Amino acid sequence: MHKPFLKHRWLLTLLLCLIPTAVFAADEAAGEPLLNSLDAAFAQFVKGIFDVLFFSIGGFPLIVLWLIFGAVFFTIRLKFVNFRLFGHAIDIVRGKHDDPNAPGEVSHFQALATALSATVGLGNIAGVAIAISVGGPGATLWMTLGGLLGMSSKMVECTLGQKYRIIKPSGSVAGGPMYYLSRGFAEIGLAPLGNVLAILFSICAIFAAFGAANMIQVNQSYGAVKAVFPIYPWVYGLVLAVLVGLVMIGGIHRIGRVAETLVPVMCVLYVVASLWILLVNFTQIPAAIITIFQGAFTPQAVEGGVIGVIVQGFRRSTFSNEAGVGSAAIAHSAARTDKPIKEGLVALLEPFIDTVVICNMTALVIVITGVYNNPEYEAIRKAGEGAALTSVAFGTVIAWFPILLAISVFLFAFSTMISWSYYAEKAWEYLFSERSLIVYRILFVGATFIGAIAKPQSVLDFGDATFFAMALFNLFGMYFLTNKVVEDLSDYERYLKQAKL
Repeated sequence: MHKPFLKHRWLLTLLLCLIPTAVFAADEAAGEPLLNSLDAAFAQFVKGIFDVLFFSIGGFPLIVLWLIFGAVFFTIRLKFVNFRLFGHAIDIVRGKHDDPNAPGEVSHFQALATALSATVGLGNIAGVAIAISVGGPGATLWMTLGGLLGMSSKMVECTLGQKYRIIKPSGSVAGGPMYYLSRGFAEIGLAPLGNVLAILFSICAIFAAFGAANMIQVNQSYGAVKAVFPIYPWVYGLVLAVLVGLVMIGGIHRIGRVAETLVPVMCVLYVVASLWILLVNFTQIPAAIITIFQGAFTPQAVEGGVIGVIVQGFRRSTFSNEAGVGSAAIAHSAARTDKPIKEGLVALLEPFIDTVVICNMTALVIVITGVYNNPEYEAIRKAGEGAALTSVAFGTVIAWFPILLAISVFLFAFSTMISWSYYAEKAWEYLFSERSLIVYRILFVGATFIGAIAKPQSVLDFGDATFFAMALFNLFGMYFLTNKVVEDLSDYERYLKQAKL
């Protein structure tokens, strides 16, 4: 009786929060002045955070330099593990080395699917279009390099997430950067510093969930969906809010089940659509690749020149695959395994699938169709509507493709939001305890609605700022704890050679 009652109470609270918002939004003419004022205030708030994180050092924003240095450092420190053990990582996902009795809540594949459902999203569709619109086709090459190097960052953070996770008496798992920062630093005699980093990371994770993983998803996906299915923005936000709320109730088990179903379907839909366009325009692919390489080193009419292109590439790469940010470590902490390195290896596949494969497909479609510099679509580019620009690119080949893309975009947005709702829930739980989760859930659902009605640029900047802020504290902690991962990796490879796994 107790559990169902809590569920119904949660739904009742959700509806009570959403109905007044929907009633207000229904009268758009009356609410427009207030919405404009709120958007202006929101933009000023975002600018303050943005100016700090993207402070320029030699043309490179501070946070982008921080991410590039980290990815290169981990790749070298782990002796290019992202390439050496790539095949073995695939074997683990296939279940070749599974131990059904190992502690955890979900399988390797479910953990990978959950993390991928958070990363394979609008960063692959809207983010790529924005990167090319701002930095030119050459941004694609740097985005790809960022994905390859990011595989090492992802491996380190997810190994640490497993190594320092907490398994509660109920069997549920709590893990992620807030735990390896606090517990890992205590292990090396720096407990006070670790606790401060864990708290700051958790705060950033909660805001990132509201901005990058919620508001941007609903905002950018609406741009693609409205072009095919005319719908009021507040209605779209309301629908997504209710759907996300229903999945949030079930926790990681339901999120894992939904993710392992949705991720393969949405990836196949999008990849097949992209491949069809590439096959139809097969003869133009070599020219598109040449354009990308030329633009990477000799960009034309791009603000900041080569540095501007590199910045856009790495910035959108990280936003898409989340390497170094620490978010995926929360999902991978729940995987069933007694060897943290094993889950770290599974995690390194994410940036490859997300950025090297899917982002490049989007980029080639955009470059081949030429929508990134077509004057006809200047208004879409200036408005920052990346998903809408990608939709136009698909539509230039076959008229009904935007319908398929709109469905894919909706699934991408939805899957990212449910996975990130879990990430931020764990961060909230770390800061405030489980009993106050109802407050977080109401706020998360409310952010969905705000994302649907806010202007794209303000939402995009807010998402970037809060999202990248997580990397400041996460990467700092990872540098201190890298030796732990190196030791575990050496032991693991020794067992692997001796066939003892």
